[in-house]
Amino acid sequence: MAITYKSAGVDIDRAEEALDRIKKHVRTTLRPEVLTELGHFGGCFQFPAKDYNDPVLVSSADGVGTKLKLAFLTDRHDTVGQCLVNHCVNDILAVGARPLFFLDYFSTGKLDPVSFEQLVFGLAKACRENGTALIGGETAEMPDFYAAGEYDLSGTIVGVVEKEQMLPSRTTKPNDLLVGLPSTGLHTNGYSLARKVLLADHSVDDVIPELGCTVGEELLKIHRSYLPVVTDILHHEWLHGLSHITGGGIEGNTRRVIAEGQSLAVDWEAWEWLPVFKVIQQLGDVPTADMRRSMNLGIGLILVIDAAGLPALKDHLDSLGESYFLIGKLES
Repeated sequence: MAITYKSAGVDIDRAEEALDRIKKHVRTTLRPEVLTELGHFGGCFQFPAKDYNDPVLVSSADGVGTKLKLAFLTDRHDTVGQCLVNHCVNDILAVGARPLFFLDYFSTGKLDPVSFEQLVFGLAKACRENGTALIGGETAEMPDFYAAGEYDLSGTIVGVVEKEQMLPSRTTKPNDLLVGLPSTGLHTNGYSLARKVLLADHSVDDVIPELGCTVGEELLKIHRSYLPVVTDILHHEWLHGLSHITGGGIEGNTRRVIAEGQSLAVDWEAWEWLPVFKVIQQLGDVPTADMRRSMNLGIGLILVIDAAGLPALKDHLDSLGESYFLIGKLES
C-alpha cells in the first residue's frame, strides 16, 4: 500500500482550509505599513522612519506555557492568543517601546481548523487592541509529536522607542516609590503550581465559591495589556522604570530594572491578594515565600517613580479609572 503525506499524518488540504479561515481575522490587524498579505514567505513592514529621530527596535519572544493545558481541558482557545500578545506587549513596554508588529508560531499533531481559527481570532483581537499588526507566522503539523488535541503556541513582537526615551537608560534612586497596577489573575505564570493544586480535587467545570466562577474560567482569564494605561506617561522623567511581573514574582522581576546597590522594600500588606491566590495557597498549603516567587499575587505591572511624580501619576491613573497600590520603595 502506497504511503502518502496525508496518510503519514500531514493534511495539506486541511492546512489550506485553516489558512483561509484566519485570513479575515488577520486582515483586521493590518496597519498602513504592512506591505504583504498573509501567506508570503516573509512579512514586510515599511518602517515609518520619518516619525522618529533616533529609533531603536525592541523585540521579545515568549510562549503561553502550561496555561495551554486549560485551553485543552475546556476546549476554549480564544483567550490564550490574547494572553500571548499582551504578555509580549508588556515585555517591550518595560523598555519604553510601543509595538509595531507580531508573529506567531503554532504547532500541533493534527490541525483542527475550527480551534485554530478561535486561537487566531484571539491573537487578532489583542493585536487590534494594542495597535500592532499580525504580520505573519508559522503553522506546523507534526504527527506523533503532540498528544491528541494539544498544541504549542509562541510569538515574537517588534516595537520601537526613541533611544533617548529608553527606560533602561534611566536610573532608579533610593526612595523611589513602587506603584503596582492590578492583574486580572495569574496572567501567564504559576500555572504548573496552580494546576497541581486546583485540579487535584476539582475539574475545570467546578465552581469554587471564593472565585465566583468555574476553575476553567478563572484560570483562562486574559493576561491584560498595560499599554493603554502607561503609553501617555512614558516620556515623563519621573518614571524611572517599569517591571512586568511574570515568572519570578514581584521581587525577582523588579530587581531587573533597578540600579546596582539598591534593594526593594516591599510592603506586602499594601494590597489584598486576589481570591485565586488565596485559594491556591490554602488548598495546597503553599508557603508564602513560594507564592511570592512564582506568582504576581494581583500585581501585574510596577512603576518605579520619583516620589515627586506621585501626584501626576495619581491624576493620570484616576483619569483612566485605573486602580493602583503604593506597595513600597527602593532602599540603598
